[in-house]
Amino acid sequence: MPELPVAVLSDIHGNRWALEAVLEDIRRRGIDSMVNLGDCLYGPLDPAGTAGILLELGMPTVRGNEDRILLDEASRHPDSPSLPFVQARLRPAHVRWLRALPLTIAIKEIFFLCHGSPGCDNAYLVREVTPTACRLLPPATIAPKLAQIAQPVVLFGHDHLPALLSLPDGRLLVNPGSVGLPAYCDVLPFPHAMEAGSHHARYGIVTRVRAGFAVEHVAVAYDWRSAAAAAAGNGRPDWAEYLRTGRVGP
Repeated sequence: MPELPVAVLSDIHGNRWALEAVLEDIRRRGIDSMVNLGDCLYGPLDPAGTAGILLELGMPTVRGNEDRILLDEASRHPDSPSLPFVQARLRPAHVRWLRALPLTIAIKEIFFLCHGSPGCDNAYLVREVTPTACRLLPPATIAPKLAQIAQPVVLFGHDHLPALLSLPDGRLLVNPGSVGLPAYCDVLPFPHAMEAGSHHARYGIVTRVRAGFAVEHVAVAYDWRSAAAAAAGNGRPDWAEYLRTGRVGP
């Protein structure tokens, strides 16, 4: 089980270049414990290389929605253009690892890990998408989603945007941002974009302090040019733009 401080990774999306840079930064800081919030391999980058690193590390990892679609044909969005690319590169050991990932993990009496929301890997926990905007939900709307969660720190990902929120009962909600994909767009439930605004690889660090828990969001420089070139070469100029700029468009 991880001990504090803990490095929190999420939404790697097969970006081996970003993952390697984040792991080097974690090693440089002397942090031994890590957790992973899912969406590990899907993307037009290096899914097999990323999987090899993650299997060797063996950190606690939950299943993301785009881990699930690699295995579950019935749940796939009809437009998953990089799906054949990823599936063709995964080895049997990688697939077995994906199949074994749980939806959630509770670690001691401290952390609760999920990808989207506790009961749904593709639902935003703290944001609402409307026909006109994507907005941060008020605490009174978020709290019922976590009514059965006892741990004081909830770690979640999925929307790729670093966040730290507190609930009235004192619990902390931490999104570390995305290691490997700083922007994306989606059409469900309404067309929307998520944009971190720069090409950096992001992760979080949770530390215990006298007053409770401290959270640091870290943005790591890495070889994003190589990642963007791989995306473009593998038929995804949209991903290449996301990786270069951290934005969906101009």
